[in-house]
Amino acid sequence: IHSPLSSQYMQDGYVVLDGLLSAQECDELRQRMTDIVDQMDVPQHCRTTFSTYHDEQLKTQGNADYFITSGDKIRFFFEKGVFDDKGEFIVPRQRSLNKVGHALHAYEPLYKKVTHSPRIQGIAKKLGLVSPVILQSMFIFKQPGIGGEVTPHQDATFLYTEPLGRVMGVWIALEDATVNNGCLWFIPGTQNSGISRRMVRTPPGTFPLTDFIGREQTYDDEKFIPVPVKKGGVVLIHGEVVHRSAENTSEESRHVYTFHIMESQDTRWSPDNWLQPTEELPFPPLYTK
Repeated sequence: IHSPLSSQYMQDGYVVLDGLLSAQECDELRQRMTDIVDQMDVPQHCRTTFSTYHDEQLKTQGNADYFITSGDKIRFFFEKGVFDDKGEFIVPRQRSLNKVGHALHAYEPLYKKVTHSPRIQGIAKKLGLVSPVILQSMFIFKQPGIGGEVTPHQDATFLYTEPLGRVMGVWIALEDATVNNGCLWFIPGTQNSGISRRMVRTPPGTFPLTDFIGREQTYDDEKFIPVPVKKGGVVLIHGEVVHRSAENTSEESRHVYTFHIMESQDTRWSPDNWLQPTEELPFPPLYTK
């Protein structure tokens, strides 16, 4: 397939497209998330207060278990330091979350609609995807003041396939993403060098539940290029392109809806990945009849 879109994607490892969503669509997704967070039950392990090393270990194990079983659920992942030692919020709950994942695309109608929208399906077709499936989805908050940095990484470290090159992130800015509030930075062209680190499930019955094989390379900071995106714009992210985001030091949040798709034709999804399809939620096809 030789569309200008696919040429740029193959050259740089990412593409920015403006105006995927209208301002109103962005606001509806954000409002729905506000409602979800208002109604959320805070998971018990988050409220656990620990006084002993054993308590701390149980909490760590609870966190890990909650994460590794979240692929077919809607779950809540908090920033550090948002609970006091009694397990109560010390910041407003709307400002407490790092992300919500990983099955918004399956169980939340507004998110499902955007994920399968004609515009997204059209982009996938322009890129020549034959049988794309949706792997996971997240709402990322990047809270003002406390939204932490995301260190340089490649998505295929976490979402590994054989062959590589079958996974793409779709990263939709629900608010302007700027250099000040923690937009993405890329090293263009790094999608062609493979990956040096993989996150894998450890054998059943062992702890921790996941581990890393290999290590992240060190990258030259000078090579990263900031990629600001206007509200409603989308970044398509090749599974092996190196990217990062800085902490959000601004007064504004940087809300994003992001999901990953995989070309399933002639692709093996690694059974070692943390994320696995379940009977309740096999990876759904992107293309709807």
